[in-house]
Amino acid sequence: MKMTNRWNQFIYRLWAPIYDASVGRFFLLGRKRAMDLLKLQPGERVLLVGVGTGADLLLLPAGVTATGIDLSADMLAKARQKLPLPGRDVTLIQGDAQQLLVDEASFDAVVFNLILSVIPDGAASLRENLRALKPGGRAVVFDKFLPDVGRLSLGRRLMNLGSTLFGTDITRRFGDLAQGVDIRVICDEPSLLRGMYRVILLGDNKETTA
Repeated sequence: MKMTNRWNQFIYRLWAPIYDASVGRFFLLGRKRAMDLLKLQPGERVLLVGVGTGADLLLLPAGVTATGIDLSADMLAKARQKLPLPGRDVTLIQGDAQQLLVDEASFDAVVFNLILSVIPDGAASLRENLRALKPGGRAVVFDKFLPDVGRLSLGRRLMNLGSTLFGTDITRRFGDLAQGVDIRVICDEPSLLRGMYRVILLGDNKETTA
């Protein structure tokens, strides 16, 4: 099944009431590791692409300013229930994260946790939202990816027919999504399910100016 915004709005309307209680705890370690690698500092601005129910908001250190984007109004409603967060200035925006919905070069960090395998065009989301990084900024990705080398098995293709019904694609490769994007991989770590999930820290290649 092909991923579409319309289907995602439907399936995440169903997920929203149960997401935190059903799968939220499973992903917590990966989310924490991603935030640890990002090393957010007080005064920094961070963009959370596919903020969902706001699980990553709870991991933000005090003193940061955050903007979260999500297509699903139902998921965002759950995120709003977590606000306000003392010491953190949070803005939530409903919109299509395959497009840049914020100003270019306006954020110190961008978070792509569990979104690049969900959104219909993960490459567009990665490319467009990295434009939000200031020169010298960094980004982090926590998600499930196939290895960048090797064949996609028939079994995996068949399994993907089922997984897309639940709102996620299990056949994507990070290398394919990042092709042509001006970004460097600082570290790439295996995470959950024996490395099926990965945590990838990215650094911006744009030079800073004095």
